[in-house]
Amino acid sequence: MVAGTLAASPSFAAGPWPDSFAAEPWPGVRASWRRTLAVPSTASVDAPGTSRQWHFLDNAGDVAATGMEPAGTLLCVHGNPTWSYLWRTFLAGATSPAVLAAGGPWRVIAVDQLDMGFSERTGTFRRLEDRITDLSDLTAALGLAGPVVTAGHDWGGLISLGWATRHRGQLAGVVLTNTAVHPAGFSLPPALKLALHPAVHKWGTTTSAAFLRVTHGLAQPALAPAVRDAFMAPYRTALRRAGVGNFVADIPADPSHPSWAALDSVASGIRTLGVPALMMWGPKDPVFSDRYLRDLLGRLPQADVHRFEGASHLVQEDRDTAAPAFDWLAKNVIGGAFDGRTAGPANASRPGPGPGGRAASPASASRPGSDAEPFRPMLAELDSRRDDHSTAIVDMVPAAGSAPYAGRPAGPASGGTGGESNPGFQSVSWAQLARDVDDLAAGLADLGVRRGDRVSLLVPPGITLTTLIYACLRLGAVMVVADAGLGTRGMSRAIRGAGPAFLIGIERALAGARLHNWPGVRVSAGDFTPATDAAKRRLLGVAATVPELLANGRVLRLSEAAPAFEPAQPDEDAAVLFTSGSTGPAKGVVYTQRRLAAMRDTLKATYKLEAGTALVAGFAPFALLGPALGATSVTPDMDVTAPRTLTAAALADAAAAINATVVFASPAALVNVVATAAQLTATHTAALSGVDLVLSAGAPLGEPLLAKVQELAPRAALHTPYGMTEALPVTDISLAGIREAGAGNGVCVGVPVSGASVAIAPVNPDGSVDPVPTTDAEVTGEILVRAPHVKERYDRLWITQEHSTSIPGWHRSGDVGHLDAEGRLWVEGRMAHILATADGVRTPVAGELTAEQVPGVARAAVVGVGPAGAQVAVAVVETTPPAKRSGLAGPALAAQLRAAASGVGLELAAVLAIDAMPTDIRHNSKVDRAALAAWASRMLAGQKAGRP
Repeated sequence: MVAGTLAASPSFAAGPWPDSFAAEPWPGVRASWRRTLAVPSTASVDAPGTSRQWHFLDNAGDVAATGMEPAGTLLCVHGNPTWSYLWRTFLAGATSPAVLAAGGPWRVIAVDQLDMGFSERTGTFRRLEDRITDLSDLTAALGLAGPVVTAGHDWGGLISLGWATRHRGQLAGVVLTNTAVHPAGFSLPPALKLALHPAVHKWGTTTSAAFLRVTHGLAQPALAPAVRDAFMAPYRTALRRAGVGNFVADIPADPSHPSWAALDSVASGIRTLGVPALMMWGPKDPVFSDRYLRDLLGRLPQADVHRFEGASHLVQEDRDTAAPAFDWLAKNVIGGAFDGRTAGPANASRPGPGPGGRAASPASASRPGSDAEPFRPMLAELDSRRDDHSTAIVDMVPAAGSAPYAGRPAGPASGGTGGESNPGFQSVSWAQLARDVDDLAAGLADLGVRRGDRVSLLVPPGITLTTLIYACLRLGAVMVVADAGLGTRGMSRAIRGAGPAFLIGIERALAGARLHNWPGVRVSAGDFTPATDAAKRRLLGVAATVPELLANGRVLRLSEAAPAFEPAQPDEDAAVLFTSGSTGPAKGVVYTQRRLAAMRDTLKATYKLEAGTALVAGFAPFALLGPALGATSVTPDMDVTAPRTLTAAALADAAAAINATVVFASPAALVNVVATAAQLTATHTAALSGVDLVLSAGAPLGEPLLAKVQELAPRAALHTPYGMTEALPVTDISLAGIREAGAGNGVCVGVPVSGASVAIAPVNPDGSVDPVPTTDAEVTGEILVRAPHVKERYDRLWITQEHSTSIPGWHRSGDVGHLDAEGRLWVEGRMAHILATADGVRTPVAGELTAEQVPGVARAAVVGVGPAGAQVAVAVVETTPPAKRSGLAGPALAAQLRAAASGVGLELAAVLAIDAMPTDIRHNSKVDRAALAAWASRMLAGQKAGRP
């Protein structure tokens, strides 16, 4: 049976067609794509012999025009209340030059389900089982053969998956966007409950267009008027909206619903689909939220996932989903994935589920650091010191009468298992720590934590957090560390994105979890008082406390009923860490056990951190690595969410508590340490004089600041490692090295650390990158990194991960810089912050460094204003004292800054003064140049600039 052109079908007499059959009847839709077809129905709702008239979009003509055979068919199914128009970018992109070059084209068939779009209004109530049968009838009438990749959105996802489970021999892959196959253990979302309410249902979905308007209003950003009109086009009258109302009424909310059995069959059936899967998600969707994504990942653990932060329900409208979908198809389906036998895991065409519910990437062997040194587990050092009663961790205790900062709980050992408590600090020995780690792991297992489960840890650095981290490592759980430095909004995005099964936090964090509905069974890091225990457990939804879990684990150990934990497997997921969020939403970075251990080994080899090192960690990650390094560690009395709160006295007190030999602090912390040095007593000075090594990373450090730090720690070697959450550290330079390098174009960050390699991907005049790495001197481009401790992948950010590894064997850092003749790396800024001027590409850091040498300038940023290719450089400075009003800098200061910039070949179009630079919360150091550029543009345009 052949699909006819639109014009000839009497079944569509009532259809609301466009006024003319133009080349583009709706924005983005070619008239040549439109097809109609009469299809014999086998749905139980229809009488035998019934035929139904379908409308669908089909790019078969475009494919034929390429003269190439299609790689396969993409069968696209819309949900409610959209129609095939939703998939127009897929139809257009399927024959693009990029897709053809990658092995395409693809035939794309986007259907209008019966009673929806421009397909026939049947006058029947079609349930889920009918709709799956309907789709099968259509594909049979079209003679569709494999390979077929289904694509579904909203309830179209469920229907497309139903088709997939019944056509396994044709199925080559699955693409899903914001959908669900099960209530996922939750009640229906409020929006759907309202739509189903008898008082609202008919009016909201059929009599009026309210349901459509609300759905269209979910777009982020708002739909263009012409696009909104196109989505509304098939549903102009109540008669044509009957299918919308029926679709809502057929939502199976509980097992008594007539469509529950069909829903359950699909939900269970997809567990055995052994084909590649891609999920692209809009996290702001108020209906199909992240909890449904997590449910789908439990059923399709091999899936690749990309969450588009800020996108909502209509994710195809909010973001470009077509280009990444075809890129994914080229890498996962084209070239042998389809063999007509994809019936289940035994016939899967890709590696099976990896640790943490994500398939191992076929390219993993070529990724940085996969062939690392022999694996030594993170717990090896702790296990070797089970009989060592010397100090392992110290918690600095605030002054008497004051509350612990940030709600810090008492450490497990100090809470009754024999930890030492002295004036000013609490401590735990190696033997006590090893025992507490085992007991807590047993308690967590008793609570229900299983190997591979994600556990969000919202606890300040100290004994409790360290014990939790190593208990997770013992258990094989995956720790999720989204620190408070991200701010409430950033933490919400991070935690929802990671989707932990358990959440352990201090009381303030638990209140945030309750308020913002963060996922995970909640556990309190500390006990509540007897008077408030019952009320707070109920209010915060707490299932247990850490002291309770420790006690439970202790009972299990003493009764010889504690579980036997399997040794860590090198390539299991171990942690999800988050970037600082200084260049956009914080990204989850997955480390395996092997890569986490490689980070430990790199630090140990580079800085000679032998067992017995005493480490003051003003930067949380290094406190957490202390036990793995065999180092006694202490976190100073400070607010870890605000590094600038570290004072010289607090740093010296921490150093004295453990006779510190190593100090690690962020640049912002060191600025305040230097500023408060007058507080130091003779005892403080003596403690700092015993320090052998000072490390600081997170942002560039100038020689003058380091020189002042050197005065406070006269015996110490000062080093500033360069790195990122994805690879820490990458390079290292000492104060002497900084002085030797002198001034240059950017910040000299030294040479690669032990086991690491660095190269440059040259940047072209238009800002693009040449993908051929080079180590030639004085070539500016994107900094590439290769090391055993580079991250395994970005978490649920498939597009970002593919970009980061698009130059084989390297991690693309997103930083821009160059190597000098001595092999030292110079960082010139971020790729996102380069200035695309009429004279070519310029980088900002050299101009910023020279500006900061001008008297009265505390901090400077150089940003580009204007369109790419014609941008001009604008300097934004934070002055001492701070400017009373943000705006144009005074003539004298502006002249000095212009002269300084011209010395490095940079012409400034304007100089602006600001009272305080926007910086990341974690380091208080990284300037948000993107926000500054937008602010400067508004300021110079005479608009209300507001805050950057």
